[in-house]
Amino acid sequence: MPAGGGGAEGRARRAGRAAGRALRRPFTGVARRLRRVTHAHGAGESGLAKLIELHAVNSAGDMMITVALASTVFFSVPTNEARGRVALYLAVTMAPFALLAPVVGPLLDRVPHGRRAAMAGAMLARALLALTMSGAVAGGGLQLYPAALGVLVASKAYGVVRSAVVPRLLPPRISLVKANSRVTLAGLVATGVAAPAGAGLHLLGPAWPLYGAFVVFVAGTCLSLSLPHKVDSARGEARARLASGEAGAAGGRPVKAGLRTVGPSVLHGLQANAALRALSGFLTFFLAFLLRAQPLGGLGAAASLGLVAVAAGTGNALGTAVGAWLKARGPEPIVAAVLGLALGVTVLAAVFYGVMAVVVVTAVAATAGLCQALAKLSLDAMIQRDVPEGVRTSAFARSETALQLAWVVGGAIGISLPLIGVVGMVVAAGLVAVGAALAGRGLLGAGRRGGSAAPRVA
Repeated sequence: MPAGGGGAEGRARRAGRAAGRALRRPFTGVARRLRRVTHAHGAGESGLAKLIELHAVNSAGDMMITVALASTVFFSVPTNEARGRVALYLAVTMAPFALLAPVVGPLLDRVPHGRRAAMAGAMLARALLALTMSGAVAGGGLQLYPAALGVLVASKAYGVVRSAVVPRLLPPRISLVKANSRVTLAGLVATGVAAPAGAGLHLLGPAWPLYGAFVVFVAGTCLSLSLPHKVDSARGEARARLASGEAGAAGGRPVKAGLRTVGPSVLHGLQANAALRALSGFLTFFLAFLLRAQPLGGLGAAASLGLVAVAAGTGNALGTAVGAWLKARGPEPIVAAVLGLALGVTVLAAVFYGVMAVVVVTAVAATAGLCQALAKLSLDAMIQRDVPEGVRTSAFARSETALQLAWVVGGAIGISLPLIGVVGMVVAAGLVAVGAALAGRGLLGAGRRGGSAAPRVA
């Protein structure tokens, strides 16, 4: 009997191990495949793979906080009160972003050796703030807003530093536009995974998504510090200024290195991207409230918002994939083309909104996502091509901050409008039209010339 019992126990252990291996196999297989993708073409050796993984963790944590805040600030109160809360949320973010634009870029220029620490600090700050919000999220009191503001500012500060870090980790076989495409795509995939995970945690209680975010951001803190040491290298770098250079270079004298040394191409690309980013912020908030009050035909408010979110995410992923496929060919015509596409779709949306609202809203959301992704990747290509290597890192930091501020401005406009679909589509078309008027002609002209030649650099 003892021998037989021992044999049965041994068989049970072997069966348990076999079952464990069978359960782990799908997850380990997926992890190995993802690792092969992120480490391909020298990204593993250069350290870019670690940045890709870090950005995926960052996006997952941000999404869990978004789930927790949306359930408190947006869905749990009547529409008019929710508009007031979100308007307050946007209002208190404007001052930090206005300060972020002139401060973060120069700070990175002066303290280039602390980029890993800066990203780790942004992660750790959000981890601690997520715990702070977990005690206030159920009631939705005003004490939630300072913590939420801190999370938003830390998130955008991470984005600025991450854009500055990418050029330092480029492997020889990957262009900058392709590297940014990989980073962005990893963030989109992580967001898609974290959204249902956060919703599942929310079923346990309103604070549970924030507990999940805490764990994710702690992991991100460790990943930030594990980035290669060359992230903190400042060799060959110089400061950049977001300004047009015609005046500085008109006299033929050498000018100080900066964005003014590259001609108008990057400036026009930034103007176009700012218009598209403002469109994204506008649609995010305007459609959120519009569809809550006026769901799409036959759908509830949550289903309508989910449909629009899927359309926007699909467009963003498609734009990222197309941008990687196009590589760095003709960035100016690409940006001009997506401006024209966005303008045409928003104009058609304003005309046909009352006839086919479901098609119009999903088409606008998908187009905005696609155009924003393609335009951003094309701007990256312009900076790679036109900005001298010594100021490229600073240029990425400044441009990313300007685009984040444009998103906040667009969101503020969306909050202030009445919930009338046609009016919203007209305003959306107006935002894109401003960008087209400022940048379209210059982009097409620079594209015909094959890019802008930079004046002499001191």
